[in-house]
Amino acid sequence: MDEKLTKYEITRILSARAEQISFGAPPLLRATKEDTAYGLAEKEFLKKTIPLAVIRNHNGIKKIISVN
Repeated sequence: MDEKLTKYEITRILSARAEQISFGAPPLLRATKEDTAYGLAEKEFLKKTIPLAVIRNHNGIKKIISVN
């Protein structure tokens, strides 16, 4: 079953990835001079290249949902 990410999870993922990029992590897509860290994170999310996952804990059962 394909789990859908909530808008809050997406915002958190984009923020975390943008922070990584702003602190020097290499972008996983080709960047231009006009790209911001958050803009690059959005592009990576749309291309499904962000190396992050969401862990949901419901009634003691953990589910790992890959962003890719």
